[in-house]
Amino acid sequence: MKTNYIFYILIIILSAFFYGCENDIADVNSVASDTDKNAPIESSKNAEFLYSDSARIRSKLKTPLIDHYMGKKPYYEMPKGMEVVFYDKFRKEQTKLTANYGIGYDKENKMNVMEAKGNVIVINEKGDKLNTEHLTWNSLTKKIYTNEFVKITTKDEVIWGNGLEANEDFSQYEIKQVKGQIAVKDSPAAPK
Repeated sequence: MKTNYIFYILIIILSAFFYGCENDIADVNSVASDTDKNAPIESSKNAEFLYSDSARIRSKLKTPLIDHYMGKKPYYEMPKGMEVVFYDKFRKEQTKLTANYGIGYDKENKMNVMEAKGNVIVINEKGDKLNTEHLTWNSLTKKIYTNEFVKITTKDEVIWGNGLEANEDFSQYEIKQVKGQIAVKDSPAAPK
């Protein structure tokens, strides 16, 4: 009798165990699908990409980490920052862009539109410097633009405003709403 009692308890425990461990296949697929949506299909560390146009290198992107995501709108994410250097037709550096974060939207294996966020700095070959928190670069239109606050420092002045549109080498730009402007004068030479 004692053996039958232990046997029945063992069957009840095992039944409860198997019943508690039952998984609905839809739940399993849902969890797996959610995980896949949030995971990159590929990642690269210390990556460098060269972009060319008409067989000439036009820009170089360097980043400590780049993740490629698929979905309805594939994209590349650079969560640890990026540096983009733009070159003229003689491969002379024209402009450098740095940011704490970058994202590029993939279309036909090209990043036609990129966004730079967080401490975005652009410096052109004249030494003009743009500071902002968000900037978009469209490689098809060869324009950079933002609706955010901007500060431009040149050798002659400092200009603040909201919104900017410029060509990609930042040699020509327009601030949409100028908020302030200060002329910078060289300090007089110290007497000897």
